Amino acid sequence: MAKRRTRRKLNSRRLFSLLFCLAVLSVGCVGCGLVYSSIRDVPKLTPDSLESAASTLVYDKDDKLITQIGIKNSVPIDLKDVPDNVKNAFLAIEDPGFYKHHGFSFRGIARAAWNDLSSGSIKEGGSTITQQLVKISFLSDERTLKRKLQELILALQVERQYTKDEILEMYLNNIYLGEGAYGIQAAAQTYFGKEIKRGLKLEEAAMLGGLPQAPSAYSPYLDPQAALSRRNTVLDSMAKNNFISESEAAKAKAAELKIETKEPAERQYPYPYFLDYLTDKLIEKYGETEVFKGGLKVYTSLDQNIQQIAEAAMARNSNFPSSKTDANNLLQPQGAVVVLDPHTGEIKALVGGREHTQKRQWNRASQTTRQPGSAFKPIAVYGPAIEYKGMGPASVVDDIPVNYGSYEPHNVDGRYRGLITLRTAMTNSVNIAAVKILMGKVGISDAIKFASGLGIQLDPQKHGAGMALGGLYNGVTPLQMASAYGAFANQGIYVEPTAITRVEKADGVILEQNVPKQHQAMKATTAYLITDMLKSVVQSGTGTNAQIGRPAAGKTGTTDDGKDIWFVGYTRELVAAVWIGYDKPTSMQAYGGTYPAGIWREIMSKALSNVTVKDFQRPDGLVSYTVDGKSGLLPGPNTPSDSLVTDLFNEGTVPTESDNIHVFVEVCAASGQLPTERCPDKVIKPLIKLPYSVPSFVEDYNLRVPTQPCAVHEPGSSASAGGGNKPSNPAIPGEIKTQTGKQNGRTVRTDRGNN
Repeated sequence: MAKRRTRRKLNSRRLFSLLFCLAVLSVGCVGCGLVYSSIRDVPKLTPDSLESAASTLVYDKDDKLITQIGIKNSVPIDLKDVPDNVKNAFLAIEDPGFYKHHGFSFRGIARAAWNDLSSGSIKEGGSTITQQLVKISFLSDERTLKRKLQELILALQVERQYTKDEILEMYLNNIYLGEGAYGIQAAAQTYFGKEIKRGLKLEEAAMLGGLPQAPSAYSPYLDPQAALSRRNTVLDSMAKNNFISESEAAKAKAAELKIETKEPAERQYPYPYFLDYLTDKLIEKYGETEVFKGGLKVYTSLDQNIQQIAEAAMARNSNFPSSKTDANNLLQPQGAVVVLDPHTGEIKALVGGREHTQKRQWNRASQTTRQPGSAFKPIAVYGPAIEYKGMGPASVVDDIPVNYGSYEPHNVDGRYRGLITLRTAMTNSVNIAAVKILMGKVGISDAIKFASGLGIQLDPQKHGAGMALGGLYNGVTPLQMASAYGAFANQGIYVEPTAITRVEKADGVILEQNVPKQHQAMKATTAYLITDMLKSVVQSGTGTNAQIGRPAAGKTGTTDDGKDIWFVGYTRELVAAVWIGYDKPTSMQAYGGTYPAGIWREIMSKALSNVTVKDFQRPDGLVSYTVDGKSGLLPGPNTPSDSLVTDLFNEGTVPTESDNIHVFVEVCAASGQLPTERCPDKVIKPLIKLPYSVPSFVEDYNLRVPTQPCAVHEPGSSASAGGGNKPSNPAIPGEIKTQTGKQNGRTVRTDRGNN
C-alpha cells in the first residue's frame, strides 16, 4: 500500500506571500500592457509637428506691423534674436536644469511638487521644457498615466533628434501665453507692443516667463495684482538660479507693471474691414493654409491715419440719416467708404460698415453692389460724349420733356431749363439732359465700352436709357466707383485697385511685388474736361457740401426715393467714394449732397490737412474759347451778350460755324407774342428759332421765337378796349432770367433729386 502524502497547512504568511506574488505579476502584466499600448499609440515625431503654425504678418504703407492673420496669433522668432533675460526667465521658472537633463528630470518633478505643496500655490511646473513642448505639440491635456508615459517617450525622442537650442526655440515659439498669443514674439507684441529682438526690460521678460503655468490667472488685463506677484516670483527664481543678481531682481520687482492700454482683441484685429478685404484677396491667390499657417509677410497700402479718420466718420451717428423702426426692430442706414491713391491704385482706407462684430463679415465697400444714381453720369454719359463724340463742356442740350418708348425721364426738381451747356447739366445734375445725350449722341454701346475701360463691366442686353441715371442691372460697389473716378484724377489712366504692395515668404523669398495694372482708359484731355466740370459741381452745384478749401471734383448720386445716396470725388492726391443706404433698400429723406458729401468732406479735409494744396494738372491739347451758350456755336451777329460762355475745348473741336439760332424777331411789346394788327407797340428782339416748339413751362420758353399770335390785343380784351394801353410790367423777351422762386406759376426748387 502506498504511503499517503501529508497535506501542508496553508498559514497566513504563505497566503500573503502568494497574494503578493500574484499582485506583482498582475501589476507587471498590466504595466507591460500599458507600456506596450503607450508605445503603440505614441504620435509620430515629425519636424512639422514641432514647428509653430506661423501667422501672416501684415504691415502698413510705412512697413509698420499692424497685426497677424492666422489660426492663432503666432510669430516665430530665431533663438539668436531672443535676449538672454527672456530665455533665462523661462528657464528659471520652468526648467533650471534644461541644459543638463535628457528630456525629463525626477529631481525637478520632486522639487516642484515639494515647492507647490509647501507654498500652497503653483510656483513651478513639474514637466521639463522638452516635455512641455511635446505636450503642446502632440498630446491632449488629459491627465492619465498613458499620456504621461507617451510624454516621456516623445521627450526622449526629441532630445535625441534636436539640440537643446533647437528645443528651446521651438518651445518659446509654441507656448501659449494668454490673450490669444502663442510664442514670445506674439506675446511681446500683445502685452508690450514690442518686437522681441529689440529687447524687453527685465521686469517685462519676467512677466512673460510667469505666464505658461496659468495664462488666464496671471493675465495683467484680468488680474494685474496676480500678474505682478507671479512676475516677482519669476525674478526671485532667476536670482536663485544665478541668472541675475539679487539687486537686479529687487530693482525689477520695484518697477511698475506697464502693458499696452488697448484691449488685445482690438490690437490683434484693427481696421477689420480692410483686413477682411486683404484676407480674401490673399486666400484667392495663396489658399487658406498658406495664409493662416504659412507665416507670410504682407506689405499693404494701408494708411493708418486715413483709415482711422474714415472709421471715425463712419462711426459718428450724426453723419447718417435717422434710424427707422420696422416691425419693432430698429434699423439703421449702413454705409461704406473707400479712399485710394488714383495714381497707383493703392487703397489707403476701406470701411465696409458702421460696425464690425466678427472677423471676415460682409464687406459693403467691396461686396455690396448698389445703384449709383447720378454719380454714374460722368461714366455713362459725359465721359464717352467727350471721348468719342467730340462734345465738350460748352456743347448744348435741350432740357425739355422727352420719351423713349415707355421710358420718360424726369427732372426730379420739376424744372426744365431748356437749352443748357453740358457743364450746366452736370453741375445741376439734370436728368433729361443726361438721357438725351446718352440716347441721342453717345449710344448704349459706346457708354458700355467707356465704362468697361474704367473697370465696370455691363451687359448691353440688360441696359438701356436708364443707365444714364445710374439704372444698372447689378449695380456697382464703392470700390469700383472710387477706382473709376480715379482715372479722371489720373489723366485718363485707370489703375486696378490693390491693397497689397509686396508678399514675402517667412524666409524672405518674394512671392509678389505689386506693379500697377493700368491702361489708358481715355485721353488725358477728356479726363481733365470731366474733372473741370466736376469741379463746378462742388463749387456751385449739387456737391457744395463737399467743399474742402482746395481744388476738388466730385459728383452726387441719389436713386429713386433716396434708397441709395452717394458722393464720389477726388483731389489731385486722393479719390474717395462714400455710399449710404439700408441693407434692405429703404427710402431716406436725403440725397447725395447731404450726408455722403459731408462724410467725404470730413475724411478728405483731415486726410489732406498737412498736404500742400495743388490744382489738377491741365494737359496739352486744350484751348479756351467763347461761344454762344444756346447754340454751342461761335458768336454770330445776332448773339446776345448774355448768351456768351467761355469754356474749354479739345483742340480741333472748337466750332467753325457761327450761331444760327438767334434771330431778330418783331413781337408785341406787351405780350411778347407774334404781333397782330391790333398791337400798338412792337419791338424787335433777338430770340431763339428752332424747328420745334416747347411747352410753356420750359424756363427759356420766353426766349424762343413765339408761335402764337398776340392774345392780349384780341377783340374784346381789356388792352384792345382801352385803346392799346400797355401793361405796367410787360414781359420783354431777352430779359427773363432763371431764378429760384415762382416761375411761370410753378414752384422751382433747388435741384436735389437723382443727383
